[in-house]
Amino acid sequence: MTKVFSDIIQFRGNHYEFGYMQGELLKDSPVLPNRRKQWDSRWRHFLFEEREVHAAFSQFAPGIWEEIHGLADALSMDFQDAIKEFGGYYYEYGRSGCSIFTDSDYLVRNYDNDPISYEGRYVLYQPTDQGYAFIGPSMQITGRTDGMNEKGLAMGYNFVNRKKSDDGFLCNMVGRIVLETCATVEEAALLLKEIPHRHSFSYVLLDQTGVSVVAEVSPRNVSIREANVCTNHFEQLTEENRYQMDDSIRRQQVLETQAGHESNPYEGYRLLNDTDNGIFSKKYGAWAGTIHTTAYLPKDRKAWIALGGDRRPLILDFEKWLQGEKLHFTKIRGELDAANGFINA
Repeated sequence: MTKVFSDIIQFRGNHYEFGYMQGELLKDSPVLPNRRKQWDSRWRHFLFEEREVHAAFSQFAPGIWEEIHGLADALSMDFQDAIKEFGGYYYEYGRSGCSIFTDSDYLVRNYDNDPISYEGRYVLYQPTDQGYAFIGPSMQITGRTDGMNEKGLAMGYNFVNRKKSDDGFLCNMVGRIVLETCATVEEAALLLKEIPHRHSFSYVLLDQTGVSVVAEVSPRNVSIREANVCTNHFEQLTEENRYQMDDSIRRQQVLETQAGHESNPYEGYRLLNDTDNGIFSKKYGAWAGTIHTTAYLPKDRKAWIALGGDRRPLILDFEKWLQGEKLHFTKIRGELDAANGFINA
């Protein structure tokens, strides 16, 4: 077992200031060198039209464009390179697993991937210029793997397919824009129908009303259905599925079998985090090992997280943080049964 941790980052201010602060933190961090090592030389050949990317951000999330400017300035980085690093637009995305289960009061999610790709950053941000405050783990610095905002909208996504990709935002940036701009499941569903998508993903949404939907999204189509279980295949946009779906279907069946027996958030959390329930995965070398389990309680506005399996969650009171209290935690500590390098070990 490898001991690992994620840094907890808290910030209140405008988007440019938020970007600049993160850039300062990244100067002495292994995050950017680690990502460039994974991408090898591919990122230098990534071609895009800045006007196209700017137009997309201007329409859906202009504040994040300012955040990228702040990151570029703090890191003395050419802005074109900053868009490549932090724009969440048009990059390839590796394979991953992931399972999500919802009840009317909570959303619980396993994020499955290769530990070498994990950033080890858990972020609370309250913007003062525009957008909603939110909490959740970061991906590509500006994006989010899952999270919840001040309105009690919770979001997580599951990979389906990266074949037949198109110009558009990656999953992590789509998730960030949903959290920052949408107050309800209905608003998020409308946004997902409008925003350009790079790859095929399922987005699971839950708000304070207890309504839970799965948005099946590809670069060509979007389908919304009410559901409380989601793994790594589409139920409606079946033409977008991969050929290999056996493990995804198996996990879905386990979740559906257990769904009616979980009477409270902790039991729902244990269903995904306990390593003997058939959902938690140790396939770290195949980009499908469970790195974190998160839970979001929209009505209480509390967020739970654990790194690794068979662990009690760290419970964060997002409601108190929104009221001005600062979290006294600085790190989330855990253990992974993985040989692959985790950035904070």
